[in-house]
This record gives sequence, structure tokens and C-alpha cells, in this order.
Amino acid sequence: MADLNKQLGDYRLTTAQIYYHMPDVKDLLQEFIWQDYDLAPTFPHLHKFLDFWTREIDGKLHSVYVAKREIITTSDYRNADWLGTMQ
Repeated sequence: MADLNKQLGDYRLTTAQIYYHMPDVKDLLQEFIWQDYDLAPTFPHLHKFLDFWTREIDGKLHSVYVAKREIITTSDYRNADWLGTMQ
């Protein structure tokens, strides 16, 4: 129920594709996928996570790609083409 309340409160499912350098092998690029409900376009939860990353994790950030999706949309609903009773 909490997820539904977030969706009704303008939260959107947010996915961040995070590329970072390994601390011991600088030429190797790793990928980390982060996903949570967040508020677009400011993304406070993602910023909090990235702040934690730069403060606590040794892997230096290379780039971050962000995608968002409204979970409940009008396109998710459609009218029935047939209405009847089966016995």
C-alpha cells in the first residue's frame, strides 16, 4: 500500500544506471543499477544515494543515466470489447 501512496503523491519509479571505476583497476568500468521510487525532476532519493556513494564507497563515479516511469497511467486501462455471461 505504501508504494501506491507514493505513486499517488507524484513519486515515479526511477532507475539509475551508474558507471564507476574500480578502485584497484582504474581502467575497468563497472555498472551498478539503482532503482527506487523518487520525485522527478529533482530526484532527492537518488541524490542522497549518490552523496552516500561519493562519501563512503571507493569506486569513483564515471557517469549516471536516469530513467523514470509513471507507474499508474491512463494507458494501463482499457475498455472491455465484450460484455456477457458464460455458464
